Amino acid sequence: RDIRSTTSARTSTTTMHRRLARHLLSCFPPITPPLPLPEPTMKFLSPVTLLALAPAAASAWSTASPRSLSAVRSVRTVPATILNGYSTATSGEAATESFRLSFSEGDATVSPWHDIPLKGSSDGTYNAVIEIPKMSKAKMEVATKEPNNPIAQDIKKGKLRDYHGPIFWNYGCLPQTWEDPNEEHPELKCFGDDDPIDVVEIGSKALAMGTVAEVKPLGVIAMIDDGELDWKVIAIATDDELAKEYNDIDDVPAAVKDGIREWFRWYKTPDDKPLNGFGFDEKWLDAKEAGEVIEETHEAWKKLRSGDTEAGKLWIGKE
Repeated sequence: RDIRSTTSARTSTTTMHRRLARHLLSCFPPITPPLPLPEPTMKFLSPVTLLALAPAAASAWSTASPRSLSAVRSVRTVPATILNGYSTATSGEAATESFRLSFSEGDATVSPWHDIPLKGSSDGTYNAVIEIPKMSKAKMEVATKEPNNPIAQDIKKGKLRDYHGPIFWNYGCLPQTWEDPNEEHPELKCFGDDDPIDVVEIGSKALAMGTVAEVKPLGVIAMIDDGELDWKVIAIATDDELAKEYNDIDDVPAAVKDGIREWFRWYKTPDDKPLNGFGFDEKWLDAKEAGEVIEETHEAWKKLRSGDTEAGKLWIGKE
């Protein structure tokens, strides 16, 4: 009887894995690149490989299907109410162009880009503004051209933008940073993407949209998106259970690092866009270099904010 029970359990587990693999594959449909692409220096991961990286679902209005949620473990969701002294409020209707999530401190409306400080409470930590909870699909972002820079859903060609499959990590930006589109990187020979620097938070909790989380950077990778430099900082929330174990890029499991890189390589291909590339031989740079990149983008933001750099259509809180 014990043998039969063990065999049955194994069969059940195998069936669950197959179902979850089929769901994940549906998030990454086959593609045919429009042009031949240069052979990468690192091996691509298939979507099935990313299965091992999938955490549980978080709240948003566009998430993984209910069927998939039963196949993965549950996680806690941190509400975006009052965190680090900031509160959030929504206006408009979710999943429409009218939706906005705004920030305030006391009675004053604040910009999550310009008014929330970059540095955290301890040396080597930073504040991250979470725009997209993990396991959700709505492409939310700080609206850099709107007054007070609320979070809104990105729009392309008149349509609300959604990922074709859920992102497996909390995703957001570091305030008071800016990737200057006027500055060419001396080695990569491309210009910044005109946005705050992005952060991928790999902790165990799903962080709600609008959360201001103190994070510890572990590394950074230089993504090249449509010819623009789009740095991705990998970080861990300082209050996460994994924070004591993760202090530098070599502490992060290879499956996580590879999964993040491949997710961002492929995520635009269902829209007939080419694969994204990566600088520095597609390698993750370490925590020290991540800190240097963050400081460079902070200096660029200072010049933007002071008026030394032309803002164009960006809202920087000054007339």
